[in-house]
Amino acid sequence: MSETTARPASAPTAAVPARPRRLRVALRVVQVLLALFFAVASALPKLIAHSSAADTFAEMGWGDAGMYAIGVLELTGAVALLVPVLQSVAATALSALMVGAFVVQLTYFDGANAATPLILMVPLLVVARARRGHNEELRRLLRARVLRG
Repeated sequence: MSETTARPASAPTAAVPARPRRLRVALRVVQVLLALFFAVASALPKLIAHSSAADTFAEMGWGDAGMYAIGVLELTGAVALLVPVLQSVAATALSALMVGAFVVQLTYFDGANAATPLILMVPLLVVARARRGHNEELRRLLRARVLRG
């Protein structure tokens, strides 16, 4: 018998389901942490017009409208990260927002803090990929909604 076909009789089979469960839990924890970051640390200062956010947007020439718009997008993405059918789309949208934040950091602020959006994109893209199975469910729900009129 060759080595590739020989299997030990005591090969554990109970350990197989535990790993995916741990990964699912870890992914969920990452999603909650990302949602908290985007809602509290990023969107909230913009939505309450905290001086740190207001001064930054004024310096860029985007004013209050730009500040509130970005804040709403971040808060919406944070909430959607916690809704199963929207998780992948939310992570993808927030990743796109982080591309914009990276460009803004480079162009307006000479690269200061430019790494932050890139660092945030890593877990966002992991979530987008891992939760992509929900995209078909979202398409089905949208299609049904459109057909109902």
